Amino acid sequence: MPLYDATSPYFNTSVVDNYLDVMINRPIPKSVDDEYVTISAVYNLRPDMMAYDLYGDPRLWWVFAQRNPNTLVDPINDFVTGLKIYLPSGDNVRTALGL
Repeated sequence: MPLYDATSPYFNTSVVDNYLDVMINRPIPKSVDDEYVTISAVYNLRPDMMAYDLYGDPRLWWVFAQRNPNTLVDPINDFVTGLKIYLPSGDNVRTALGL
């Protein structure tokens, strides 16, 4: 039984001797449905707000970093106004995460 909710980036990561093991990434695959957008000022440093608006769940903030690993090295501080990123569709996210 996983220790973390299906919305967590740690969902597939095990615990060894009461410590979280090395994180197992949860990839968000590329899709023709992905949109290439510019982060607007309302979402500056707030991937949680964008995740809520797009997917209905702020806990999915990490999805943007998984889909844009070379652009969002720091998933919070790199999430700035004017940056262009790929946004996975809600269906793609739900399928990839089993939601």
